[in-house]
Amino acid sequence: MRAALLAEWLKLRSVTSTWQAMGAAALMAVLGVVWTIYAGGLADERGALQAAAPEQGFLPLLQMSLAVLGVQAVTSEYATGMMRASLTVVPRRGTLLLAKAVVVGLVTLTAGHVILLVTYSASRLISHNHRLGFNETSLINDMPMLSAAGISVTALALVGLGLGVATRSTAGAIISVVALLFVLPGVVIYLPAPWNTRAASLLLPNLVPQLVSDRLSSRLGDGLLPPWAALLVLLAYPAIALLAGFILLKRRDV
Repeated sequence: MRAALLAEWLKLRSVTSTWQAMGAAALMAVLGVVWTIYAGGLADERGALQAAAPEQGFLPLLQMSLAVLGVQAVTSEYATGMMRASLTVVPRRGTLLLAKAVVVGLVTLTAGHVILLVTYSASRLISHNHRLGFNETSLINDMPMLSAAGISVTALALVGLGLGVATRSTAGAIISVVALLFVLPGVVIYLPAPWNTRAASLLLPNLVPQLVSDRLSSRLGDGLLPPWAALLVLLAYPAIALLAGFILLKRRDV
């Protein structure tokens, strides 16, 4: 297992797409600074301004970028034929997938939290002299939300990995992640009440705020999940994707 982990770490950091995905994820911090400067200028002109916090507003960019990293961690091997060599070195397919999941999980968990903390810290530092609504709380108070966001980033990356194994297609896996993040939330709102709010509470974009509070006032209303249930639902996404990927990996030839 140790050899498999080292091999997957070497492959992940030697692929150009990994650094491209990391660069796209790091844009969250840059956009957060730009947004804070812009919102601060409006606050100076109009007085106190209730603005969306950049670590929340730009979270989908971070989630999507690192989900692509998870997809590319496996589909790039299928595209180049490297998967045959990987299975020759690590013939147990379950061990290979587990090693990929551990490496992708640790990398995205670390990168996600670092980018979130940098975005948070930079925006609060810049907005210190402005009357912005997102400047009212401290890092200690906001740490649960930042941690929940970081966990969601890792969950999306592992979903991307599982879908990449299942589809063996970069485009197909990325489209599936986009559907989970952006398409399904727009579809379920057309369901009849109360099924629309109940279904919406189970979707990935709505799980992060439910992880940190069971008394939220949001568009989900009475359909909110308690934090423990939201965490289970969030963890179920990568578990199901990786299980599906493992079953198909076992059954199919390379």
